[in-house]
Amino acid sequence: MRLTTKGRFAVTAMLDLAMREEGGPVTLAGISERQSISLSYLEQLFGKLRRAELVDSVRGPGGGYTLAKETHEITVADIIVAVDEPVDATQCGGRENCRGSQRCMTHDLWTNLNVTIFDYLSKVSLASLVAEQHAKETSVVQDKRDSCSTPHLAAASRAL
Repeated sequence: MRLTTKGRFAVTAMLDLAMREEGGPVTLAGISERQSISLSYLEQLFGKLRRAELVDSVRGPGGGYTLAKETHEITVADIIVAVDEPVDATQCGGRENCRGSQRCMTHDLWTNLNVTIFDYLSKVSLASLVAEQHAKETSVVQDKRDSCSTPHLAAASRAL
């Protein structure tokens, strides 16, 4: 499958935006810094995301980007399609000329894989990715609390 950095970065940037937009428009400079993605690359991606009506831009002081739809209405497949990212496991790009001018024996296998991958990505919403990230953040905070309290518990049990 050819899912390049374009698709990965677009999904990452949209997730960053979705997690922060309740505080107002999110700047590309902020996303760039947090996610280590080139600002000029983000500008190209967000131009495509805006044309696909997945994001809106807000101009002026305090401007940036907001989601154009609710997070549950945007899928990973929507994002990948918006940035012109092919999801294609075939060697021929679907043209059925894998072996010169002929189809290879495994063409249908790879074509079916493409369908399966796209179907999966169509079922993963931005809302589910946000929820997943929040759950991870909560568990990290909980882990830190547990590890901080463990030495105290051990000392207390020794004192008894």
